[in-house]
Amino acid sequence: MVAAHLDGVLNRDGRRFAELAVLDPAGAPSPGTGESTLASFNHALAVMGVDQFEFMRRVDGTFKQSGKFVNWLHPAGHAFHEPFGLERTGPVDTVGKRWLRSNRSVPFAETISVQPGLCEMNLAPQMPGPWDFGQPLPFAYHLDEAKFGEYLRDLSTARGVTHHADALAGVERNDRGDIAAIRTAGGQRLRADLYVDCSGPAALLIGNEPRVGWDDCSQWLPCDRVLTLQVPYARFYPGHVHPFTTATALSAGWVQEVPLRDRRTLRYVYCSEFIGEDAAEAELCAFEGAHADALDVEAGRFESGRRENAWAGNCIAIGAAAATIDPLESTHLYTVSLAAAMLAEHLPYADTVSPLAYRYNRIMADRFYEILDFVNLHYCLTRRSDSEFWVEVQQPHRINDRLQAKLDYWRHKPPSQTDFQDPLFPGQAGRPLPSAGLPGDYRAPVDTGGLWGYEHYELLLYGMDFLRAECDRWFGRERPEPQVLANVVERLRLAPHKLPPHELWLKQALGMPDYPVHGR
Repeated sequence: MVAAHLDGVLNRDGRRFAELAVLDPAGAPSPGTGESTLASFNHALAVMGVDQFEFMRRVDGTFKQSGKFVNWLHPAGHAFHEPFGLERTGPVDTVGKRWLRSNRSVPFAETISVQPGLCEMNLAPQMPGPWDFGQPLPFAYHLDEAKFGEYLRDLSTARGVTHHADALAGVERNDRGDIAAIRTAGGQRLRADLYVDCSGPAALLIGNEPRVGWDDCSQWLPCDRVLTLQVPYARFYPGHVHPFTTATALSAGWVQEVPLRDRRTLRYVYCSEFIGEDAAEAELCAFEGAHADALDVEAGRFESGRRENAWAGNCIAIGAAAATIDPLESTHLYTVSLAAAMLAEHLPYADTVSPLAYRYNRIMADRFYEILDFVNLHYCLTRRSDSEFWVEVQQPHRINDRLQAKLDYWRHKPPSQTDFQDPLFPGQAGRPLPSAGLPGDYRAPVDTGGLWGYEHYELLLYGMDFLRAECDRWFGRERPEPQVLANVVERLRLAPHKLPPHELWLKQALGMPDYPVHGR
């Protein structure tokens, strides 16, 4: 993905600014798991010159219009959506304030977005023919990560990127500690101006860099294990392909469901402090149903945290080599595409790289903590008391100080656009980032990247029933029903006549097979 992105930016319009090569271990096992993206992923695909239909065919792709969160507030009977598309009401946005004055009988997201309703009807965000349904609907994708890698390998090598099917055997460093060359198992000695470490958690290049430490963030995101279950439609097809990603809270974490064109990928992301692997596997299989007992479950582990400097010397770590974070908000491929875009923007035109690394590291650090705050918010707003895990994640020491300052501030006023302009909230500690003794910008992080603005915080805060007690006190308990925007009502009325079922679109546009339907 990094090579394809760099090639799409640097080597275009008949010029070749950079020579790119990928060292890819021959015969490396392909995980083949389902991955979920954000809507901004469409921009990354455009930069890489990817055709939507070819891409979706190659990666078993399906559409995603929202993330649905089930049982996060209470153990059962509660769900809310975080849709991509929101209706605009005019120059002054007051829909959040109006909803707070209502009795909350309609979830907030359903009052300002048509997409929760479209998701529950399992409708596609595109038509078979020309679009005539008003403002286009933003969407993301579900994809097979291994097939996506294979697709980008074929795409980038056809355009001139060199592919070495070989494994790393050693790293040579010069007197400054920079990488002088890398040696491969096949006997090659490869030299470059810059080395990008995309080797995952092993961090084969940056992990041996003595100047770069690791900032552990598991205090705020304690989940550290994952069990993955693949459910082929040939074995069990529920009769639909959801156009959304689901995250259902279980006893010690949550299960993500990613629907692909031939199967569903289920991941139980959990905290090993509160449940063992055998018990977690039993809970995952019970969640899916009796047919899961005959399927293989793959176990993995991770730790939420980041390299204190993703760019050190002439080595840049990207992906899990640079940082790992709880996958609740489907940000893995987003952070890879962001890092590739920032590297292309900061690529040196001369031999000096330190000023560029200085800014690159700051941008990536800010974005990491912006993601951390938003993911942390899902956990700390829960009111579950049915397990030790859910009681623990509500404790004050599990909420980072930036997020706590935001929550305290928003108990005085709802979130608004100006909250994300140079954000420093009252009571925020403003502790500097760890420096590992290297020069750089280690001020306290700020979330000015715009990944999640006030509208997204409204969706999550009000989806998790934020300010319930305060609104009872401010506005009384007898309040009117929420107002659903007129355009949302009208589009939902027309939607079944305009948009095809998601699985029908997949069959007609991408050749998805017919599967026999199994009942639970």
